[in-house]
Amino acid sequence: MRPGVSAEQVRAAWEQAYADEPCVLLLGPGRWPSTGAVLGANLAMMQVVVDEAAGRVVVCCAIDNLTKGTAGGAVQCANLALGLPETRGLSLTGVSP
Repeated sequence: MRPGVSAEQVRAAWEQAYADEPCVLLLGPGRWPSTGAVLGANLAMMQVVVDEAAGRVVVCCAIDNLTKGTAGGAVQCANLALGLPETRGLSLTGVSP
């Protein structure tokens, strides 16, 4: 992390970068992703925090490696290639709370 960059600036940059991404969910402060919450969903659930002592940005992400990682990713790419809505035929809700 560059000196002089605040945790709030890092958070704002990530929020802006993923604001229009339907298959990426940036969790609110204090919430952490879990594999159970993304099971069966074409969703990448992320949390970003700044470790000020180490001067690093730490990102934790959970995905279902079949739905988001392989099959869902292929469907998502095919949708984009065919000019369809990116999420057509894909669940963005996990089957476990």
